[in-house]
Amino acid sequence: MLEIALIYLAAAIVAVPIAKRVGLGSVLGYLIAGILIGPYALGVVGDQTDVMHFAEFGVVMMLFLVGLELQPSRLWKLRHSILGLGGLQVVLTAAVIFAFCFWFFTMPWQTALAIGLMLALSSTAIVLQSLEEKGWLKREAGQNAFSVLLFQDIAIIPILALLPLLAFAPPSSSKEISHSIIANWPVWQQVAVSVGVIAAIIAGGKYVSAPLFRYIAKTHMREIFTIFALFLVVAIALVMQSIGLSPALGTFLAGVVLAESEFRHELEADIEPFKGLLLGLFFITVGASINFELLASEFSTVIALVALLIVVKACILYALAITFNISKKQRLLFALALAQGGEFAFVLLSVTTTLAILTPEQTSLVTLVVAVSMLVAPLLLMMYEQLEKRSHTSAPEFDKPEQISTAKHVIIAGYGRFGQIMGRLLHAQGYEITVLDHSPSQIELLRRFGNTVFYGDAARQELLEAAGAHTAQMLVVAIDDPDKTIEIIELAHKNYPQLKIVARAIDRRHAYKLLNLKVDAFNRETVDSAINLAVEALELLGNNKQDAERAGKLFREHDRAAVVQLAELWGDDASYGVAVRQRMEDLKQVLQQDRQAQNDLNTCDSGDCEDGLTELADKPKKPDDAHLE
Repeated sequence: MLEIALIYLAAAIVAVPIAKRVGLGSVLGYLIAGILIGPYALGVVGDQTDVMHFAEFGVVMMLFLVGLELQPSRLWKLRHSILGLGGLQVVLTAAVIFAFCFWFFTMPWQTALAIGLMLALSSTAIVLQSLEEKGWLKREAGQNAFSVLLFQDIAIIPILALLPLLAFAPPSSSKEISHSIIANWPVWQQVAVSVGVIAAIIAGGKYVSAPLFRYIAKTHMREIFTIFALFLVVAIALVMQSIGLSPALGTFLAGVVLAESEFRHELEADIEPFKGLLLGLFFITVGASINFELLASEFSTVIALVALLIVVKACILYALAITFNISKKQRLLFALALAQGGEFAFVLLSVTTTLAILTPEQTSLVTLVVAVSMLVAPLLLMMYEQLEKRSHTSAPEFDKPEQISTAKHVIIAGYGRFGQIMGRLLHAQGYEITVLDHSPSQIELLRRFGNTVFYGDAARQELLEAAGAHTAQMLVVAIDDPDKTIEIIELAHKNYPQLKIVARAIDRRHAYKLLNLKVDAFNRETVDSAINLAVEALELLGNNKQDAERAGKLFREHDRAAVVQLAELWGDDASYGVAVRQRMEDLKQVLQQDRQAQNDLNTCDSGDCEDGLTELADKPKKPDDAHLE
């Protein structure tokens, strides 16, 4: 087993970076890796059926993450495209393929219908991964493609229920295909249990999971949080599978419910690596399953059938895009993205083989057609990408309002006293903010007052990415840990150079480090409040309000200039000490000169002053400019 794991990892390490470098994309890289190590090329691995069943769990995790990106309100907006566009795509595509198989290939109607239903489905894994990788998932075509894929996932349930009715095998053998514990129950009981389980998933995600996540987060053990996230996904998938429903559908619903949770970004960051690993494994198994011996012997037939499948599905999808008013520039992308066969066809093929709906020869041929079409799918998107680049002279077309995700202008890391003040001001000015905080108790308290905050460590790149760092305009680092602040800023500088960075400085030494990191703005957390209180103290000591405020203003300006100068000398003890003493003397001189000027001005107001003194008072002396640079 370890040898096989090593082979898979080595194949991915070699093939995927090369594929990415030459512009083929990671999906095609994984498929090529599978072809190379498969039984029909180098032959270093054998039959991959069992591995594929395990790797299909990557699709389940992907649907969970997609659900986390979709708030219930957004999902409700997609209801017309899910039911209308998705439903028509499955029905029309299945009907056309059924007609071809029944009349042109003279298959029994049961076989023709089964093939039509399984070929109507597209590859959720390839489509979503490829669109997300190219940044097209949030486009109008990407959102509609997702709606169709979601309906297809739902359609698996009635299709699996229909297949036994098409069986040529005796009814007793058809029971062997069902893994559902309620398969022999009356239909009304099966429906009731299914609805009850889905309702329990939604209710549990909304009212049970959040307190559990808070409890686990308080342990500050990241691995336990990750384990619980994986446990949640696996448990939901297992429950859905045990009653004959789609595991991916169940985890998708759980993701949608948790989309408004404060732990959404942390869940994304924890699940993403496992999803990527399992999806890569799935693509490799698809590549390894391509039967090149059959392809060589039936080459013209297979290529013709793959071309026919892609053309038929693309034409139907393009017609539906016109019917549902998808913009002209998005129609071709929508059609090409979904024109291939899907991974669920492999599941349905195993069922039809058990039921003897398809002969072994037909099963092998359909399997090969689906696998080759999945191999071609990334190439179709590459072709579209090249066409788009050539026609990019015209102005870009914006997505429709209902397709656009909420933009996040500012990310605030740390939402304590300092971060809250900044957040309230920015929000009051109309800026959308995403707040990240690593304190579960702080999150719980803030949510009680209607604040939208998320649990997570902003020093993790995947978490910043999930929070929208690649599109946001500004990152505000307001946490109270100086070392963690530096870590976050270095991470942002390295990976998101477009972000303007504003930081909270704990003390003067911390401010020096921030200046050396070239942040766009910073402020020491206690300076302004201390100066303001000192101004009030001067008033209480008998100074008039104007003189006190003027002294505070001069002190603030001088102190800011001193921090900038001393930051360059920090670390050189001798030079730093001399500079500090010089700045202290300069400050004393500035304040004394200004005080004397104000006294002279007051004397002048009483009628006893020399010419030009008023002008001097209005322009207080400052220390030598060399000390301020």
